[in-house]
Amino acid sequence: MTSLRGAHVLVTGASSGIGAALATSLHASGSRLTLLGRDEARLAKVCAGTGGEPLVVDLADAGQRAELAARFRSRPPDVVVHNAGIGLAGELGCQSAQDVDRVLELNLRVPVQLTREWLPAMVARGSGHLVFVASIAGALGVAEEAAYAASKGGLLTFAKSLRDELAPSGIRVTTVLPGVVATPFFTRRGSSYDRRFPRPLPAARLAAATVAAVEHDRTEVVRPRWLRLPIAVRATAPGLYAALADRFG
Repeated sequence: MTSLRGAHVLVTGASSGIGAALATSLHASGSRLTLLGRDEARLAKVCAGTGGEPLVVDLADAGQRAELAARFRSRPPDVVVHNAGIGLAGELGCQSAQDVDRVLELNLRVPVQLTREWLPAMVARGSGHLVFVASIAGALGVAEEAAYAASKGGLLTFAKSLRDELAPSGIRVTTVLPGVVATPFFTRRGSSYDRRFPRPLPAARLAAATVAAVEHDRTEVVRPRWLRLPIAVRATAPGLYAALADRFG
């Protein structure tokens, strides 16, 4: 078991939703937090409740990303939680190229490039833990969320490849695959969640499971747990999965 007491943890997208819940859980574990977000007021509120150091950064801005990368290049945090991301819903042919590019940039390219910047110092140090908050959409695919699912699916594949690459180095990698979580995510993407099932998962439960995964060096978090079943069916019987998805999706 790895103790997080006193560990320096950076959380991106920490001003609300899953990121804010992660900050609360990590604070309870005794972590020393750097919390990154673009909404200064909301971020300040989260930091006030967790003792975190606020870092106001818009990850969509290349200049600000470069400054962030340089800030931790020589001495990266002990744990980096790549949580920041955005959603995009609707038919792909009706979405603008700019919107699709923005989703792929923030959800995939940014965590890949920041990891690339900080990894050499982590490897030289011989320790570190990388956490990638993806989505069940990235594992299964979701109709009318093609670009978003692609960004999260790419993130999952990147993390899996990196885990194998870093196995001898002492660097740990954890992927987080949430289903529907009770956050402002759906409102911000411009399409509300109105299904009766599955019910949204409280962000605090996902955060607690993620922190426990870091402490116990677990490679994957899937919440709710029953989502492991469709993941397994799709992996072992893709034809059956497609038929079921067409019928019940």
